[in-house]
Amino acid sequence: MGDVTVSIELDATPLEVWAFVEPIERHVDWMTDAVAIRFQTEQTRDVGTTFLCDTRIGPIRLVDRMEITEWQPIADSDVAAAGRMGVRHTGIVAGAGVFTIEAVPDSPSRTRFTWTERLDFPWYLGGRIGAIVGGRLVLGPIWRRNLKTLKRLVET
Repeated sequence: MGDVTVSIELDATPLEVWAFVEPIERHVDWMTDAVAIRFQTEQTRDVGTTFLCDTRIGPIRLVDRMEITEWQPIADSDVAAAGRMGVRHTGIVAGAGVFTIEAVPDSPSRTRFTWTERLDFPWYLGGRIGAIVGGRLVLGPIWRRNLKTLKRLVET
């Protein structure tokens, strides 16, 4: 199993970051590996939402099937609140991930955004070794770059 965690601090409140991340269809705006998102349910928010994400990493193209498993929005009135959005991957690559959005201690106008994934790769993508190596050496740098794009978009 490949475990990857990336994190970044943003000059925005957790509420502002949640407002930007909450529309799942906009994830293609800041995730270079996400080409398109196609909802499989009428609902596009909250637990139970399912969607297909056309994913491209170099020459590898696949459809990532996802279901929202955790949805903890940030309320307008709670500036120090933490938000979470969790997903289960059930396509070629299986596993689970979560975005955590929380105020930086002693600085409620800044936010720490953390993205954690636990992924299992099929044998033809290297299996367990592919998940460990691919996660840390390939996905980690891509997702760090994605978070820099998110930072730029949220802060402008």
